[in-house]
Amino acid sequence: MSEEAAAAGKATREGSSVIANVFEVLKCFTVDQTLLGVTEIAARVGLHKSSVSRILSTLELLEIVERDEESRKFRLGLGLISVAGPLLAGLDIRRLALPFMRELAEETQESVALQVWSGSESVTVEQVPSPQQIKHMAALGTRYSTYESASVQVLESHANPTKARSKATLKELAEQGYLANYGRTSPDEVGVSAPVFDHRGEVVGAIIMLAPRYRVPEERVADLGRATRDCAARISARMGAPGKA
Repeated sequence: MSEEAAAAGKATREGSSVIANVFEVLKCFTVDQTLLGVTEIAARVGLHKSSVSRILSTLELLEIVERDEESRKFRLGLGLISVAGPLLAGLDIRRLALPFMRELAEETQESVALQVWSGSESVTVEQVPSPQQIKHMAALGTRYSTYESASVQVLESHANPTKARSKATLKELAEQGYLANYGRTSPDEVGVSAPVFDHRGEVVGAIIMLAPRYRVPEERVADLGRATRDCAARISARMGAPGKA
C-alpha cells in the first residue's frame, strides 16, 4: 500500500471516530436528563474531558447544543430542528397512529378513525373498527363536510382560525382538549374528536371515536372525550409535537 493510500485510510478511520464520538455525546441527552456537564458526559462516553469540551464547543457554535446560563451545563439546541425537521416531516402519520388507535378501540370498544383536512372536508385515512357487532364505521376515503361533525370542527378551526365559528371552537378545544358531536349530524351517532400535532406544533390530523348513540349516554361522553384526547396526545408526542412528550 502506498503512503498516500495509508494516510487516506487513517484519515477516514479518524474521521469516522470523531463522528461516532459526536453522536455518542449527543445521545447522552435524554428526556429525563436534559442538562449535562462536561464531566458527566465524559464519564458516560469514556472520553477525556478536554475532548468532550472541544466537541461541545463546536456543537455550540452550530447551535446543536446550548449552554444553560445558570448552571453552565449544556442542553440540546434548536439547531437540531434544521437537521431533524425533514425526517419528522416525512413521518407516516397513519403508521405512527395505528397502534394508539388500536389501544383506544380496545379501551372504548368503539370504532376509531384518523382523519385529515383536504381544504374543505375531513377525510378518513385510517380506521380501526369496533369489535362489537353493531358499530359506527368511517371507511377509508369517507368525507365529512358538515361543520357539526366533531372532526370537521377540530380540523377546520385550526386551518381557518380567524373564522368567527373557529374562534369559539378553538376556545372549547383549549379548555377540554376534544370536541363531541352528540347526535347533531345524525340522531343515531356519536363522534368525539381531538387534534393530532406534528413537530412544528401544527395540526396534521384528528382522531375521532365513533359510536352508536344508544350505547353512549351523555354522562359517558366526557370519559370518551378524555380517552380520545389522550390517544391524540400520544400520537402527537410520537410525531415530535412540542410539549406532548
